[in-house]
Amino acid sequence: MAVRMNRTVVLIIIVALVFPSLLQAQKQKTERAYAAYEAGSYYDAIDHFKDVYSKTRDRQLKAEMVFMVSECYRLINDPKNAELWYKRAVRSPFPKPEAQYWLADSYKKLGRYPEAIEEFRAYRQLVPGDPRTEQQIRACELAMEWQASPEAYNVEELKDVNSRDSDFSPAYARDDHGLLWFTSSRDDARGNREHGITGQSFTDIFETRLDKKGKWSTPVPVDFLNTEFEDGTPSFSSDYTEVFFTRCEAGKRESKGCVIMYSSREGVNWSDPEKIELLDDTLVAAHPALSPDGQTLYFVSDMPGGRGGKDLYRTTRTSPGSPWSRPENLGTDVNTRGNELFPFVHEDGTLYFASDGHIGMGGLDIFRAVPQGGDAWLVQNMMAPVNSPADDFGITFERGSEKGIFSSSRKGRTADDLYTFEMPPLLFSITGLVRDEKTGQPVEGATVQLIASDGANMQTETGAAGDFRFTLRPEVDYIFLASRKGYLNGKEKETTRGQDKSRDFMATIQLTPIDRPIELPNIFYDFGKWDLRPESMVSLDRLVETLNDNPNVTIELMSHTDSRDTEEFNLDLSQKRAQSVVDYLIAKGIAADRLTARGYGETNPKVVDQEIIKNAPFLRSGATLNEQYINSLASEEQKEIAHQINRRTEFRVLRTDYEPAQ
Repeated sequence: MAVRMNRTVVLIIIVALVFPSLLQAQKQKTERAYAAYEAGSYYDAIDHFKDVYSKTRDRQLKAEMVFMVSECYRLINDPKNAELWYKRAVRSPFPKPEAQYWLADSYKKLGRYPEAIEEFRAYRQLVPGDPRTEQQIRACELAMEWQASPEAYNVEELKDVNSRDSDFSPAYARDDHGLLWFTSSRDDARGNREHGITGQSFTDIFETRLDKKGKWSTPVPVDFLNTEFEDGTPSFSSDYTEVFFTRCEAGKRESKGCVIMYSSREGVNWSDPEKIELLDDTLVAAHPALSPDGQTLYFVSDMPGGRGGKDLYRTTRTSPGSPWSRPENLGTDVNTRGNELFPFVHEDGTLYFASDGHIGMGGLDIFRAVPQGGDAWLVQNMMAPVNSPADDFGITFERGSEKGIFSSSRKGRTADDLYTFEMPPLLFSITGLVRDEKTGQPVEGATVQLIASDGANMQTETGAAGDFRFTLRPEVDYIFLASRKGYLNGKEKETTRGQDKSRDFMATIQLTPIDRPIELPNIFYDFGKWDLRPESMVSLDRLVETLNDNPNVTIELMSHTDSRDTEEFNLDLSQKRAQSVVDYLIAKGIAADRLTARGYGETNPKVVDQEIIKNAPFLRSGATLNEQYINSLASEEQKEIAHQINRRTEFRVLRTDYEPAQ
């Protein structure tokens, strides 16, 4: 009994001695984890937080560690692992509302938009007043639309250049685009210390050259620029005699900020890089982008007074070597409560940049900002396929074309890669059919003439199927004029102006045969009068166009009445009505000697055909709508319809060889 008691006492003493040391060790591990996190060494902090999580039995501390691991994965841009850990954080006994938000954001970065929308809605229930929620839901909806209907860019991975580490922020270093500088953390980097945020080596600037076969050479470091610190994001002047780049003097547990460096070239020799004095040493100045005229430098900073995380600023100079002005924030059109990074200025003055604050598809998206005068900008998302659910940033363009290179983490890794993009040339064509207006049958052997606003003029003939085809050019208006003996000329119009995607247009040209009278629809007069009513003008204006398209044609305008009233009255009324049409056409510029007016009164009643039966099925095909037949119809309504059919204005072609008097 005494022995057993002694053992118990010994165990109590051991626990009393060991437990405080275990608590102290746990406290130290926790402090070490938070120290790494606060220093921005998220990659290292993950292991420390996981270690504390696995060793503690404190449920609240476990929940806190799960959340912190999630945060670290988010901050090193690993949405796949972030999603797994945020999901655990949301389900923990001590969940934080922000874990719900970042779980939704992780789904978004993985391109799982329906799940992201569901989780953002769940977050809205927890935090109803957060303005980010509606924007994120709308962003997911738009991203699905953009994926379903992408822009016409062709995007391909630049496999010749990419490594298993991060490669990003390209810049053409020669006017023939055959020399490329970019940022990389690959093994050959001079800054070979491991970065606490990424777990990769410090970045350096590398260059690669394009050979005659269109293959990029093995990248090599640009030695005169690189240091043991982080160097990257080069930007050249338009004549390639100046280069600006970022240098960040960062250690594994500390950050001394970033500065913009500058070097100039004389001949083949570059000067030693010098720091540009823009801000205090404690502030970030990074990602330089020089305007084509060399007078404005855009860059990224976290200086006080900004709109969000990191903002875009600009500074100006009067000439190379002159001092830079006080930096100016680009304002709320461009900058958001998020981060705006990696600017690039196109030769046309458009500013391109990456942002996670504007409505986008996932992480960073690439945006274009067009100056609108003053401080105003029109900002547009470049959409898919340039943008993706992952980070897309660091774009550069070849001069004079809609092609270039950008950076993306879309392969599902935390490392970034380079991708080429190119807007293929717009290709337009038209496939047309020429048909007989009466029968609907194709017209073989018709001549189709293309008349273009840029002066082009060509023609072809229709095949057995009445078909024709032309290749078209962008930003041009076209007229297609079809002609064949025995028909009036017909035409269709089309334009490629404003078309931003390749397209094959379709057109059908109806040719009206001239072997029978052609009725003019919707020609109206008041009862017993011959003055044209306003609604008649549309049909007559079409006739004017037809006569202008057929300048060698003369016609007879034929007016018909019904059989009510006397023959003499109807004949006189129809003659006056036919003349009113001729007078209208002359007023519109049609030569009088091309026009003959003739009133037929009630002498030429209409013969029922299939076209008439479509609207009046009670009539007999082939019947002549004379007074005897109309009086035999079953109702007054049917009789009135028959009379209306007889009241008509027609024209027939008299000659096709008219030549205007000289």
